[in-house]
Amino acid sequence: MQRTQCLIIGAGPAGLSAAIYTARAGMTTVVAGCEPKIAGDYDIDNYFGFPETISGRELIKRGVRQAERFGAKLACQRVLSVHMAEDGSFAAKTDQEEYEAEAVIIAAGVTRVRPGIANIEAYEGKGVSYCVSCDGFFFRGRKVIVVGEGNYAANQALELTNFTTDITVHTQGKASEIDPGFAEKLSAAGIAVSTAKIVSLAGQPALTGAVLADGTTLPADGLFVAMGQASALDFAKTLGVTSRGAFLEADHEQKTNVPGVFAAGDCVGHFLQISVAVGEGAKAGRAAIAHVKERRSAAGA
Repeated sequence: MQRTQCLIIGAGPAGLSAAIYTARAGMTTVVAGCEPKIAGDYDIDNYFGFPETISGRELIKRGVRQAERFGAKLACQRVLSVHMAEDGSFAAKTDQEEYEAEAVIIAAGVTRVRPGIANIEAYEGKGVSYCVSCDGFFFRGRKVIVVGEGNYAANQALELTNFTTDITVHTQGKASEIDPGFAEKLSAAGIAVSTAKIVSLAGQPALTGAVLADGTTLPADGLFVAMGQASALDFAKTLGVTSRGAFLEADHEQKTNVPGVFAAGDCVGHFLQISVAVGEGAKAGRAAIAHVKERRSAAGA
């Protein structure tokens, strides 16, 4: 378990901007995330201070160097889950490490990969869930399926073992991208991984089965969606952060409704521009600094 004062999820403009502020203020800072979408070879002509065209890749490289110059640690790791502890700190698990943090800034994307199941929306809240921490309790001792091809799905399946032992992972026809370490844990827990594709769901008034492409119906009381990587919305649901549609709610200081959790960039759904993300990242960093100082002051008192 690594300890840090501020954990930033997302290594794009918002996350790096926040890291520059927190690290420069002397806070230990970890930025967890790999190359963001912006880090491509397309041109940027409308960013303040660059009369010449700059590529997204070069802009991100400069942001990384600046954050590292002030002491921020950049970790190319995929965050799988974040949970709040009773003392108000946070425990986060990535595909490589575990962290304990005093503040969390969510600056990750909001895109949620759909599993390609025809009538899935009709069963949302009736057996289909996107959050094990929120809904796993309701499936104690019951048969559940996790759909997803990577470590995020594996981690969600392992979290479900707190409630049931009858768990199967379906990769929806994709090749499994689960790391050997997670695959070993799944095997030890008796969780099978299948590449069979679920095409529709069955049951009334709630889920009772999952229909495969070959017409076979598998009995299932619950289905948890964990395709691709965990998104900002997934972290929000686990932490209890208020959202509006696909976006997280944050005030003018980038504070969410959960103390110690801040959100910035595309995940809050404002004007989706690099300059706006950088500004929101700066505000989130400032708010995180104040939060950590308040916690330490209260502990000292």
